[in-house]
Amino acid sequence: MPDEVLMTQEGFDKLVSERDDLVATKRSEVSEKLKDARSYGDLSENAEFDAAKDEHLWVETRIKELDDLLKNARVVDVNKISEDSVYVGLYVKVKDTLTGESEVYSILGVTESDPFSEPPKVSYDSPIGRAMFGKKVGETFEFETPDGKMQYEIESISKVMPD
Repeated sequence: MPDEVLMTQEGFDKLVSERDDLVATKRSEVSEKLKDARSYGDLSENAEFDAAKDEHLWVETRIKELDDLLKNARVVDVNKISEDSVYVGLYVKVKDTLTGESEVYSILGVTESDPFSEPPKVSYDSPIGRAMFGKKVGETFEFETPDGKMQYEIESISKVMPD
């Protein structure tokens, strides 16, 4: 059985919305494209038909991926989790033990990450997410980056974005 996938309600709702759109709209659009492309005649040299087949494959594959994710999803109710340790749905303020600089991360599910957002949204399954997951305020953790090993200390954990 596949592992459960932790995510916030917002992340779950986005996946449901994407799946619903693919099933209700995109699937029929691609079906129309296939039908139109077939009407052009010889399928062996029909670029429109090949493109429509590829798009159909992508849509059906994505629907299957979303179904699997949603089937294995465990939505985290942020209101019911503790701020005692790093968990999905929380904000974590960390301090680089080498430079002393602080940064805040939002810990989210694997489908919700956006490292370029402000604050960076990191997956609990990313290298930094795995390293800090379950840690408490005052604890340090290390993780590997392309630039080498990093070490941070947890300064705060909260349900709201810290100052």
